[in-house]
Amino acid sequence: MTEVIDVVTTIKSSKSGWEDFVAGSFAGMAQVAVGQPLDTIKVRLQIEATKFKGPMDCFLQTVKKEGPFALYKGMASPLIGIGAVNALLFAAYSRLKEIQTVSPGEQLTLHQIAIAGGGAGAINSVLSSPVELLKVKMQAQYGSKKVAKYKGPIDCAQQLIKEFGIRNGLYRGFWATVAREIPAYAGFYSGFEFAKRKFTPVGSSPDSLPPSILMLSGSFAGICYWACCYPLDVIKSKVQNQHNPPKGIFYVITTFRSIYNSEGAMALLRGITPTVIRR
Repeated sequence: MTEVIDVVTTIKSSKSGWEDFVAGSFAGMAQVAVGQPLDTIKVRLQIEATKFKGPMDCFLQTVKKEGPFALYKGMASPLIGIGAVNALLFAAYSRLKEIQTVSPGEQLTLHQIAIAGGGAGAINSVLSSPVELLKVKMQAQYGSKKVAKYKGPIDCAQQLIKEFGIRNGLYRGFWATVAREIPAYAGFYSGFEFAKRKFTPVGSSPDSLPPSILMLSGSFAGICYWACCYPLDVIKSKVQNQHNPPKGIFYVITTFRSIYNSEGAMALLRGITPTVIRR
């Protein structure tokens, strides 16, 4: 949801902080609006695989039975939360890079970039977990609003908190989100830096790269993001969509085993096609 922020911030590095924040927020909202239909297909394939033969069948069934706007279910939550999520992610990433910097202007190694990215992802889970929970809950609802359990993200949050409390309701799947975000953003930021450095001519600085190359580097980083975490995203969606809270502190492992034993290894990659297309 937030992979676009570093690309936009790098392109607009000469601007002030609040301008970077506004630019990143609008870029993030544009990303959500454009990618939401594919994300809905991804989530539905992850949690209800037996209903569909594949991505195209999921798309056709959703549009036929619920109308084209059903592809945008759950969009309100990330659309509203994208600014705060991006701000926390970028602030955490910048701070974790500073901690590892010994001298001004030092270029961190890729493994240091990965550490900063993974740490930022873990911190970012505080906001991204409830945002994605509400999104998944809305996407998993079939039929019209008249028969839907949740009328919107606010109603969904209120019902979950009332029935299960904040920890088991609004923050259900938090540790699954943390488990996903750490490798995801370690892969994203190190992939982004790797691509930038490969595109940078000898004797030049990556900061001098044109926007087109930065966008290409960002696309490569997006692929790295999902390559590092996709099975964990499937687990997160499963956990967040189930009615009752997961049991035990090792539910990420037990959910993995459950999916693997009942559906096979390929179930952990279900929905990856629309995800790759979306990137």
